[in-house]
Formats: sequence, structure tokens, C-alpha cells
Amino acid sequence: MSTTELGPAFFLAVAVILVTCRLVGRLLRFLGQPPVVGEMVAGVALGPSVLGLVSPGAEEALFPQELRPILYVAGQIGLVAFMFLAGYEFRTDKLASVGRTAVSVSAAGITMPLVLGFGLATVAHHWVDIYPDGVSPLVGALFIGVTLAITAFPMLARIINERGLTHTRFGSVSLAAGALDDAVAWILLAAVLSLAGGGAGTFLLAAAGTAGLGVLLAVFVRLRTKALDWARRLTEEHTFLVVVLLLFLAAWYTDRIGLYAVFGAFSLGVVFPRDPVVTRAVQAIEPVSRIVFLPLFFTYSGLNTDFTLLSGGRMLLFTAACVLVAVVSKFGACWATARLLGERQEVAVRVGTLMNARGLMQLIAINVGLAAGITSPALFGVLVIVALVTTVMTSPLLSLWDRLDRGRNQKRTPAADPAGLDGAPRPAAK
Repeated sequence: MSTTELGPAFFLAVAVILVTCRLVGRLLRFLGQPPVVGEMVAGVALGPSVLGLVSPGAEEALFPQELRPILYVAGQIGLVAFMFLAGYEFRTDKLASVGRTAVSVSAAGITMPLVLGFGLATVAHHWVDIYPDGVSPLVGALFIGVTLAITAFPMLARIINERGLTHTRFGSVSLAAGALDDAVAWILLAAVLSLAGGGAGTFLLAAAGTAGLGVLLAVFVRLRTKALDWARRLTEEHTFLVVVLLLFLAAWYTDRIGLYAVFGAFSLGVVFPRDPVVTRAVQAIEPVSRIVFLPLFFTYSGLNTDFTLLSGGRMLLFTAACVLVAVVSKFGACWATARLLGERQEVAVRVGTLMNARGLMQLIAINVGLAAGITSPALFGVLVIVALVTTVMTSPLLSLWDRLDRGRNQKRTPAADPAGLDGAPRPAAK
């Protein structure tokens, strides 16, 4: 395919992707699912698992091999912008009121999936082929453990905001714990990627590059006040340009040191100044990146997802075991920790439900693993299923807990907050 042919092919592919994502999103909205779930499902549907199975010719015509690198790069734009916005939404001040509970829930929600996921992968390695050639079983098992430990903080925040749960006790705990969870998980993933590099040179480059990134971010924090004074004298267009330049440079830097672009984007978002002038420029990035570019990432992931590779009995059993371990370890650990710290059952069960969602964050992690050569196509499909199942179950479970609470509260005295979810004392039953 020539360069002049790639242009029209790209435009047609993007049009199909955007329409499919929007249609699937609207369809799943009736089932109570957030838009990101529709985009995840649409991405898989356009790949070999659905479209390629039904009409291989149509899949190849829409997404020829020559076009896929372009989809990858365009998807990376959406992904980098998304991670930058996720970092920008990270708020350390939310840790103050629920700090002890959030830290404990996050620690349990990372440790238990990491340990159980590592154990499952270590055992399964002897009877099912889940790693590419040349990948150490230790690295592969650690990677599986880390991906199971991830929480989809941006999606969690979106669900809480859409349901009006920001000021509830469980909403505050989940937001703080989810933010901590993701920050620690990305650090762990960076460590696994460094291990996967194998040579001392790769590790030293990543270690030195990470230290350099820390220094650059620290300098940026120290200069934020002067930078804000300078930004206020710029037009909105120039402020937007500066934000994008810094974002792309951060993504380029972390990619070159072996930590991948998402780490630089997220880190920059965390330290970026919160000021109305800057916020307007940051918010200007969000619509185009979310509506146009991010769906391309989902489709590129879907093109790499082939569920037909999971047809063997042992692979299906391993897939079911991964889903079970992911749900039990994350939901169970977060719920039990919240209960042990004195949180009410109504709060604890919702914290566990929200923390269990992996969503886009796990998709990002496994795509990083695929690019690094850590995951095989079969293992990629397994972890996509984990991401889909744990994400899809979140909204229905929250609705179920609400219905159960309403049923129990019919026997109690009506109050502004009958379930006591905002932390206020519950009225005594008659």
C-alpha cells in the first residue's frame, strides 16, 4: 500500500471505529455501563475475535497491516493525553480525611492480587503456555501479578462523579485508595519492565532515567509559581501549545529510557500546576483526545486480541482462574480491610466493588507488556477478558447494593441518608 493510499484508508478506518464505538457505547448504556466499556467492547469487536471471525476479508480491508502502525501512533496520542489527564486529576488532598483507611485499602488491594496472581502464574506456567519465548517465568509471573493489582482510577472517578457519590464516605475512600493504587502499580510495572530488559545496561538506563525524571519534575515544581506568572501573560492558544509540548516531551523522555510514554504523561499530570489558566488549556486537550484518538487505542488493542487462541481446555481454565483470582483478591482484600478498620458493611462492599474495576488502566498495562515482548497473544487475550469482566461488573453491582439497601431501609425510619453512606450515624430502627 502506497503512502497516498494510506491516507484514505486511515480516514475510513477512523470513521468506522468512531461510529462503532459510539453505537456500542449507546447500546451498553442501556445496561448501565459507562462509555469506556462500550469503547473497550467495540475495540474487541473490530478485531479478529469478532469481525475477523465473521468476515476476515472485511477486517483485512478495513485494517490492513500497513495501516496498523499509524493506528498505533494515533492511539498513543489519545493514550498519552488520557494518562496526563488522569495524573492531573490525582489529588493528594483527598488523602487527608480518609488517609488511614485509603492507604490500608490500597495496600491490601495491591498486595493480595500481586501475591495470588504471581502464585497462579507460577503454578500455571508448568501446564499451559502463556509466555513468549525468551521471557523469564519470574518476569512473566510478576507482570501478571502487577496487571491484576491495577485499579482503573479514572473510570472509578467517572462512575463516582456520574452517580453523584463524590461526597459519600465510600466515594472518598475509593478515590483516594484508587489513586494510590494506580501510582504504586505504575511504579511496580516500571520495575518489571526494567527486569524484562535483561541486561545491566537496560536496567541502569531505566534507573538513571527515572532519577533524572524525578529531578526534572522536582525542578518543575519549584518553578511552578514563576511559570504560572509567565503563563498568565500568554494567550490561551499559546498556553495550550506549551502544555502539549511539555506533554509530548515527557512522553518522549520516558519512552526513550525504557519506561514507556504513559509514565511520563502521568507523572507530568501529577505535578502540573492547578490554576484556572492552566486548567482551561488542560481541559482543551480532553474532548478531541477522548472522542477521536482514544478509541483508536481500543481498536489497536482489539486487533491484537484473538479469543480463538483461548480454545484449549487448559487455557480456558487458566482464563477462568485469572478472573476468579482477580475478583476475589481485589474485591475481597479491599472489602475485608475496610471492615477491619471499622467501616460499615454498606461502605466496605462498595469500596471493594469500585476498586475491583481494571478498565482502561489494565488495557494500557498489557499493551505496554505486549510492546515489551512480555506477553504472548494468548496471555494478552486472557488479561483483556479480566479487564472486561471486572469493569463490566462494577455498575450492575453498585446498582444491586443500592436495591438491597433500599429493601432493608423500608423497615427503618426514613432519613436523609438511610444507608449511612456519608458517614453520619444511622437512625435507630423502630
